[in-house]
Amino acid sequence: MKSAKPKALKAHITHLEMTARPKTSLPFPANIQTAVMRVKAIPLAYYRFLYRQVGARWHWVDRLRMTDEELSARLHAPEAHIHVLYIDGAPAGFFEFHEQADGMIELTHFGLMEHALGLGVGKWFMQQAVYAIWDFSPQKVTVTTNNLDHPRALQLYQMFGFSPVETSDAIVRPLSDEEILDIAKRDNGMAQPGEG
Repeated sequence: MKSAKPKALKAHITHLEMTARPKTSLPFPANIQTAVMRVKAIPLAYYRFLYRQVGARWHWVDRLRMTDEELSARLHAPEAHIHVLYIDGAPAGFFEFHEQADGMIELTHFGLMEHALGLGVGKWFMQQAVYAIWDFSPQKVTVTTNNLDHPRALQLYQMFGFSPVETSDAIVRPLSDEEILDIAKRDNGMAQPGEG
């Protein structure tokens, strides 16, 4: 018996831009061991794990619907940059940005896993993302957020110098149970014990 398709959600999107390196400077989180590392040629199963762990409650679905070929082309392109946050040795969040034409960079994804929320690292981690982007001296940095995102996401972006420039609406179709199962099967099939 097939389960019912999840109800589509309406997302009100805010598009933001930043045209100058922010002057905000925050101290290193106290009493927590953190590391932020760029992951080159990220394994697709690991990326999907990060994406689901960070974005499931905010209805991130687009990258999970991509085929391996589509996702690999996006993530393994020279203009793609993925950095993972580790807290006490375990992955705790990630940010991703892509260099674009005309000196623009898009911050496509940013977020923390649930176990990292409330530890006081969110603003510091955003600072790391912004600093990493500005190391490329872009003309402009763009990001989007929407009403399905973390309730303070828009405020956080504005705190670091992003300014809203326009809004739009979109429909988000949550993953069905069948899609979630297919994703799990696909990624687990990539690393069966004794294979290779």
